[in-house]
Amino acid sequence: MSKSIRRVAGATLAMLVCGAAQAELTALRCGAVIDVEEGRLQGPHVIVVEGREIQSVVRGTGIPDGADVVELDDATCLPGLMDMHTHLTNEFSRTSYLDRFRDDAPTLAFKATVHARRTLDAGFTTVRDLGDADGVTVALRNAIDRGMVVGPRVFTSGKSIATTGGHADPTNGMRMDLRGEPGPMDGVVDGVAEARKAVRQRYKEGSNLIKITATGGVLSPAKNSQNPQFFDDELEAIVATARDYGLRVAAHAHGAEGMKRAIRAGVSSIEHGTLMDDETIELMKANGTVLVPTLMAGEWVARMAEQPGFFPEVVRPKAAALGPLMAGTFGRAYEAGVKIAFGTDSGVSAHGDNAQEFKLMVDAGMPPMVAIQAATIRAAELIEVEDQLGSITPGKLADIVAVPGNPVEDVTVLEQVSFVMKDGSIHRR
Repeated sequence: MSKSIRRVAGATLAMLVCGAAQAELTALRCGAVIDVEEGRLQGPHVIVVEGREIQSVVRGTGIPDGADVVELDDATCLPGLMDMHTHLTNEFSRTSYLDRFRDDAPTLAFKATVHARRTLDAGFTTVRDLGDADGVTVALRNAIDRGMVVGPRVFTSGKSIATTGGHADPTNGMRMDLRGEPGPMDGVVDGVAEARKAVRQRYKEGSNLIKITATGGVLSPAKNSQNPQFFDDELEAIVATARDYGLRVAAHAHGAEGMKRAIRAGVSSIEHGTLMDDETIELMKANGTVLVPTLMAGEWVARMAEQPGFFPEVVRPKAAALGPLMAGTFGRAYEAGVKIAFGTDSGVSAHGDNAQEFKLMVDAGMPPMVAIQAATIRAAELIEVEDQLGSITPGKLADIVAVPGNPVEDVTVLEQVSFVMKDGSIHRR
C-alpha cells in the first residue's frame, strides 16, 4: 500500500449525511454497473458497502437485511472518477494575471475549498493537483482527509519545479524590483544540486509527487511555449532524487525535445504532450510513460484567445496556436498504443466541468469505455493505488458514482452525476 493511501486510511472522516449518521451497511441497487477491469457494462447489480469498503457486488436486486438501501435502478453505477491534472487553488479569468498580486495564501485556501466541493459534486472522488503555492493544497488534502473540508481525495505536487524564467517561475512577468531571486524553496532551480534540493523541499512540505515544467507553457507570460527548459543532468537528478523519496514525477511538456528529455530521464507522465512526434510516441511506449492529455485546456485556451484582451498579447498567439493541436495529438497517441490517464487541467477551465473532457476524448477517437477506464483504473495505476481504488471490487474503498442512462452509448451523461459516494460516505444522494 502506498504512503498516500496509508495517510487516507489513517484519517478520521465525517460520516454524516444531511445531519444523520450513515448506516454501517449500505446497499446500492444499480440499474447497471460498469466493470472497468473487464471493460464491460453489466446489468442490474447490488453493491453492498460496509463502513468504508465494498463488501460485495452481486448480480440481481436482492438486498441484505438491515442495509440502508439507495435506489439507483434507473442509473448506471461506476467507480468514482479520477482527474490526474487539476489546479484547485485557481480558476482562470480575465483578472488572473493581477490576482496573483492580490490573493494571499488564506484567500487561495478558501477558493480551493469551493473548487474542491464542486469537483466532488461532479463525481470526481480523487484528483492530482499539479502545481500550487504556499503549501495550500497540502493543507487542503490534510483537511479533507480529517473530515474538516468536503472534497475529493487529493494527491498534490505542491509547488511545481521550474528553471529560472521557465514555466512555473513565479516571478515571470513581474517588474525587476519585485522579482527577487527565487530558488529551490520557491521551486526554481538551475543545476543539479538545486534540482535535488527542490525535490527534497517538496518532500519536506508533504507533497505526494513531483511536478516539473519540462518545456515552456501556454499561459505563462513568456514568448516560447515549446522550448526545453531543463538539461539532461538536471532531469536525471530530479527523477533519481524523487525515486529515493518514494515520489513519482509528472512533466508538463508541449514541445517534443523537452518531452524526450523528460521521458529518457524516467518521468511517470507527460502532461499535455501537444507537439509530440513519432519518436516521442515510441519513447513513451518503450518506457511505459503515461500521457495525461488535458483536452479541455486546449479547447478552452483556443476559445479564449478569440476574445481580444482576455490574455496578454504575449500569451494570446500561443493559446491560439497550441490549443487546437491537442486533440489531434491525443488521437495519434491513443491509436499508437500510448498509455493514457484522464486529466483536464481544471483551474484553466472551470472546476466542476471536469467530465466535459470525456466527450473531447471520444470525439478525438477514443471509445467511451476506454475513456471511462482512463478516468478510473488507469488513473489509479498512475498514482499506484489500484489495489484500493479505480474499480468496483470487493475489498476496495467504496468510491462509487451514478449517472442517468448509459455512458458507454452516450459519454456526455457523465456530466450529469446524480449520486456520489466517497470512502463509503454518501456525499450526494
